[in-house]
Amino acid sequence: MSGWVYVVLIAVVVVVVVVRRLRGEPLNARDLFGPPVVLTGLGLWAPWQRHGLGAGDAAWVVTGAVLGAALGAVRGATIRVYEREGVLWQRYTGRTFLVAVLSLAVMAGFAALAAHFGLAADARPVQLSIGVGFLGEALVVGWRGLASGIPFAPERRGLKLPLGSDRFRR
Repeated sequence: MSGWVYVVLIAVVVVVVVVRRLRGEPLNARDLFGPPVVLTGLGLWAPWQRHGLGAGDAAWVVTGAVLGAALGAVRGATIRVYEREGVLWQRYTGRTFLVAVLSLAVMAGFAALAAHFGLAADARPVQLSIGVGFLGEALVVGWRGLASGIPFAPERRGLKLPLGSDRFRR
């Protein structure tokens, strides 16, 4: 796949996740962990395809992934997890967006530092950064959900469009 296809795929996944979570959505494992796993997988695949990445590049990927996951975990602590209709729901808050903006600034600084030290652009995949950030968020939100004692929402059946249209439900 070409670079622009990845950009479009990443943008679609991020927009769908953010819009749904801004409105509030039932909290279930598939929706919580699906997007981070897909984005992280794509992010790991990109440097794997490039030959000639050195140990420094690999160390930078690992360090960036740990930093991204930690920032995602902080963001996950700001998400409202609550009971509605007898199951867990989640909703982004103003603090969630504040932490997201700060996280973007930190990760941009980290990427600039990597470029300054001459690390290959392929060793700094954006989709990995976004994926591990969402994964860190998911781990914290999932843990908070489990600790609440409220059951997770059941998996949805059928196709549900991101803006809530039920027109295509099976």
